[in-house]
Amino acid sequence: MNREDFPILKETVHGQPLVYLDNAATSQKPQQVLDAIVEAYSKWNSNIHRGVHHLSQVATAHHEEARKEIAAFINAREPEEIVFTKGTTDAINALAFSIGEWRKANGEWFISEGDEIIVSELEHHSNIVPWQMLCERKKAVLRHIPLREDLTLDLEAFKGLLNEKTKFISVAHVSNVLGTIQPIEEIIRLAHEKGVLVCIDGAQSVPHRKVDVQALDCDFMAFSGHKMYGPTGIGILYGKREWLEQLPPHEGGGEMIQHVRWSGTTYNTLPYKFEAGTPNFVGSYALHKAIEYMQSIGLEAIDNHERELTEYCEKQLVDLGCTVYGAGQPKAGVISFNIPNIHPFDIGTLLDQQGVAVRIGQHCAEPLMYAIGVPGTVRVSFGLYNDSKDVDRFIAALKRAQMMLL
Repeated sequence: MNREDFPILKETVHGQPLVYLDNAATSQKPQQVLDAIVEAYSKWNSNIHRGVHHLSQVATAHHEEARKEIAAFINAREPEEIVFTKGTTDAINALAFSIGEWRKANGEWFISEGDEIIVSELEHHSNIVPWQMLCERKKAVLRHIPLREDLTLDLEAFKGLLNEKTKFISVAHVSNVLGTIQPIEEIIRLAHEKGVLVCIDGAQSVPHRKVDVQALDCDFMAFSGHKMYGPTGIGILYGKREWLEQLPPHEGGGEMIQHVRWSGTTYNTLPYKFEAGTPNFVGSYALHKAIEYMQSIGLEAIDNHERELTEYCEKQLVDLGCTVYGAGQPKAGVISFNIPNIHPFDIGTLLDQQGVAVRIGQHCAEPLMYAIGVPGTVRVSFGLYNDSKDVDRFIAALKRAQMMLL
């Protein structure tokens, strides 16, 4: 893992070398991605799909090549199953709106009054609130899979939630707070046995491990570019063609149409009917370069490296007497913890003064905080450029903070 590829890691914070352990919030960018952004704006910047001139053709080719690369990266059946969005939150909101406006071939609403949607107790707000909003519009009911005492999902309770009114399920692949890997395969299998569609929030899994949407057999998946060493403002909604073709678009404007008449509009083919307006073609190109960078290292190598770091760090936190949430469970590069009798804000502040960047608070997961019974946690999260020296610096800084605060 070449740290030299990431210019920001050479920065200092409060006079200390930066130790960046906030990758679950956003990852840093390699020089290859930074160069791609400069290249796009300085060499072939032009609106895509709409011009016959050279720059437009080049920009269009790069954008569509990125779509193909992303499809291959998650093993989608075809590029047309990849919809560009602004990020995971945008993707889930778009999907929730379209699901709510979906009429089946017989004219019936896909979601009707009294129907049920299931999420889980450990979801990020972006995978709760859009479904709450949908349920409010459609007078549907939002259910959630509860957690066991060990903070794993209660699959027996999940089985009990599934019934003839269940229409849709949306669950995180990896918890953004606990880092725990959810039993997605089993959730999808049980849901499909009942004819229920499933969306996976892949924001915390796609950057860290190989994700194969065909092997998972998920109906939809959302993830973000900025968490996988790409730029901000670009994300992906994957959907099986059979469902995307039936869903109505969530936005209107240019590109998403075939014909516009005063009598009505005919929508474009996949995936363009979901991509109104000028797309982030610079972001797609830079995301393509980020994926190439990850592939040059290897997803398995990244997964193994981050798992070793996580286990190394978690053991030391436990030895320090910290409360580690979901301790001992397989994780994807994220650990949340607290030190008894110390507020996480105080820990985060003192770590920052020593050049160590972590995340503190509720992590956009208030229902999970209520379930754990704490106002917030300290979260450390790893990227491919982190190493054991970062963990050692973090632990040493944490010990100093603990001595000052107790």
